[in-house]
Amino acid sequence: MSTKDSVLAAARKTILSESESIAKLVDFLDDDFAKSVELIYNCKGRLVVTGIGKSAIIATKIVATMNSTGTPSMFLHAAEAIHGDLGMVQPGDVVICISKSGNSPEIKALVPLLKRFGNPLIGMTASKTSFLGKESDHVLNAYVEEEACPNNLAPTNSTTAQLVLGDALAVCLMELRNFKSEDFAKYHPGGALGKKLLLRVGDMLDQTHRPQVAPTASIKNVIMEISEKRLGVTAVVENNHVVGIITDGDIRRMLEKRDTFIDLTAKDIMTQNPKVVKLSDMVVDAFNTMENHSITQMVVVDNQEYKGVLHIHDILKEGIV
Repeated sequence: MSTKDSVLAAARKTILSESESIAKLVDFLDDDFAKSVELIYNCKGRLVVTGIGKSAIIATKIVATMNSTGTPSMFLHAAEAIHGDLGMVQPGDVVICISKSGNSPEIKALVPLLKRFGNPLIGMTASKTSFLGKESDHVLNAYVEEEACPNNLAPTNSTTAQLVLGDALAVCLMELRNFKSEDFAKYHPGGALGKKLLLRVGDMLDQTHRPQVAPTASIKNVIMEISEKRLGVTAVVENNHVVGIITDGDIRRMLEKRDTFIDLTAKDIMTQNPKVVKLSDMVVDAFNTMENHSITQMVVVDNQEYKGVLHIHDILKEGIV
């Protein structure tokens, strides 16, 4: 077997092994999982997630997911907890402790201290009969038969299982809270994701260079307006209300059909009832409409009054999609 074939075979084996381990987690969901979700949902404080080694890394990701989806959370490293950081845990907090074996020295030292504080303890472990499993108020079963590691040593399947259980908790909590995209946007104001969730048409529309002609405008004036505003389109406006739209494609099709257009006006070649978007609409929704109807511009209105033209190129420059 070539090196390439060997590498691909190992990659496939790893992915299949981890996917099979994840699939089996469904069979481990029980009352403890449901009670854990309810406990976190009704928590008056924060969710504290702790672990050691690779489980600590998974704990940080779970905390990040929880914080971004409406569950105030904090990471506590199990080793640091027993050297002073335990003071981070406050009355009213719920604690999730993650450990594959449930028997590591740090976990055995930390769990009794947490119990003494009186904080509800949720154990996420592959062994319900471990020290952590027995001492927890509720147990999230993260059992895997083996690791994807060829030596069955490096945490692979086990940490993936922990990660998936954390995601399952977060999604259940989102549904209980009826957590919407606008709520998600509050925690993600920056970058492309923030723009996608927050940016409205009015935030990016250039209203100072809006192409428009009257219904009685000559075709020459229509062409000049389209060329000057450089958007490939002009709105046909009467009393500040859009009655139609003319694109450069409309001009080309007209020229193909006629030898002269001196007797034509804007209303003769315009498309009536064009697709419109409001200033208050989300930019991403406007983009989806353009995609669905294979158009590159949309007329923008506010209280039915003409405000300008939104071009798909402007949306793409913002990096929203």
